Amino acid sequence: MALHSAIRGKLISVIGDEDTCVGFLLGGVGEINKNRHPNFMVVDKNTAVSEIEDCFKRFLKRDDIDIILINQNYAELIRHVIDAHTSPVPAVLEIPSKDHPYDASKDSILRRARGMFNPEDLVR
Repeated sequence: MALHSAIRGKLISVIGDEDTCVGFLLGGVGEINKNRHPNFMVVDKNTAVSEIEDCFKRFLKRDDIDIILINQNYAELIRHVIDAHTSPVPAVLEIPSKDHPYDASKDSILRRARGMFNPEDLVR
């Protein structure tokens, strides 16, 4: 799978505040596909929740995206959509922002992953 992804050139997408997106764009994450759609969305105080939700759904449908990074505070706004996504690809990772620290208790993907493993099975 990893080799297959490397050959086709899979992308990381970002939904976040300006600081988060700029950081990832400076790191080389930014791309625009053949339909002129970017793989990132800068969210500000005037961005409607429906716009965030629509962007997230567009990223889910794109076959060139393997990972979706989203600031946790924006993930909270569209939690019902994130919870409905059960496919392993694209992977959805909630990340902190400058103003909102990461809270593991709010991360539904992490809760789902914890439910898959019994910690006692990992002890030798």
